[in-house]
Amino acid sequence: MSHEALEVADIFRDHGPAWRHQNTGHVSLGQLKAMSAIERCRSAALGGHVLRCDACDTQQIAYNSCRNRHCPKCQGATAKRWLAAREADLLPVEYYHVVFTLPAPIADIAYQNKAVVYDLLFKATSETLTTIAADPKRLGVKLGFTAVLHTWGSALTHHPHLHCIVPGGGLSQNERWIACRKGFFLPVRVLSRLFRRRFLEQLVDAHDRLNFYGRLQHLSDPLAFAAYLAPSRRVQWVVYAKRPFQGPEAVLAYLSRYTHRVVIANRRLVRCDEHGVTFKWTDYRAKPNERNKTMRLDTSEFIRRFLIHILPLGFHRIRHFGLLSNHCRRENLRLIRKQLSNDEPNETTTEKPEANDTPTFVCPTCHAPMTIVELLRRFERPRAPP
Repeated sequence: MSHEALEVADIFRDHGPAWRHQNTGHVSLGQLKAMSAIERCRSAALGGHVLRCDACDTQQIAYNSCRNRHCPKCQGATAKRWLAAREADLLPVEYYHVVFTLPAPIADIAYQNKAVVYDLLFKATSETLTTIAADPKRLGVKLGFTAVLHTWGSALTHHPHLHCIVPGGGLSQNERWIACRKGFFLPVRVLSRLFRRRFLEQLVDAHDRLNFYGRLQHLSDPLAFAAYLAPSRRVQWVVYAKRPFQGPEAVLAYLSRYTHRVVIANRRLVRCDEHGVTFKWTDYRAKPNERNKTMRLDTSEFIRRFLIHILPLGFHRIRHFGLLSNHCRRENLRLIRKQLSNDEPNETTTEKPEANDTPTFVCPTCHAPMTIVELLRRFERPRAPP
């Protein structure tokens, strides 16, 4: 298997059946669906079409994508469509990047209760940012922000955290735009303490909805659960704010890398052989010039680490809060732009006309438009080689 051709799909196709057999009864329906979708993505199993270039008569087979949100090959087009919609929401103000991370003992609970704990992570983060921002001693405004859930570290370990993209300001009670101090958003230590308190309160309230297995089985007892959480009340929770983005273009560039990212991209895979799977990873604890490393995992462990980041069915990993909530975003943006003396975008102008002028399929040889000459049903090969 060559380095250029190695994909997660190849690993799943070669080793997935044996792994599923060995782990029967321990794999969720969502994980099975994700594995099946990734294995069949852009293959004859999903059907496709035959393309022909009218300029140079080049023919090409294009198989359909699985469109699974965890597939490394299917997020590019989805991210572009999402970014096109978000581009109209950008304001001419500073944007800040704030990250909220769960400590390891809480992450262990989240590992066995993904839907409940991840939802609490969104809720506690939202309450923390909105409460501190609304404090008259801070900004005294209502915020709007977008939060994106990531559950992995660079080594594919379980590391749940939220990336929040926040405009540097908000609307006061009399609906006036108030900007934060240039280069400074909100005090991180205050955010960390309130986030810790709000999250632990909500986690205790949700105890009857949690399930515990293995070494955490004793936490089903409320007293044992309270004792388990006690040390987490005394440690500092990791909340940090990065420097503001350098303009709206930098915000979009960041979002394009983070919103639809999956646990590992195909380009990070080095090889897969009898010794396991080797991939690139970043060790952030090392010196800056020594952070880029490679790691080798047993193939079954690599598959396990990939699948622990499959989100529960129907779970939303990108959410908008406050001024950017879906039900009030348009009106709030119109009001803010008016106060910032910025012309509002023409709402009748969309990306559709431009998309219609751009060919969907382009010839790899002469870059001329290609047309569909044959449709392939699922598991159907073309009647003649192109």
